[in-house]
Amino acid sequence: MSSRRALKKKVNAISGKLFTECVINSHVPDADQQKIYQIMTSILELTDDFIKRINHTEPGNVKEFYKKFYTDFDAEVQKIFDEISQLK
Repeated sequence: MSSRRALKKKVNAISGKLFTECVINSHVPDADQQKIYQIMTSILELTDDFIKRINHTEPGNVKEFYKKFYTDFDAEVQKIFDEISQLK
């Protein structure tokens, strides 16, 4: 298991890449700016939510906590990625 610090960096890096993709798409002519801003907001909320989850690890069953964390994070990132890919 990696440290919390490394996990936070990974969450921030992935969120940063998704956010960058939204910024790039916002400069495309005829882009739906409102939808892009909604996706950007959801990325920021995702980052805040998962960083808070890292900070408050449930005592006792740590292994299951992180297993659920990874599956939830992957699902949310995939959902946002699908929304970004529908913009093109």
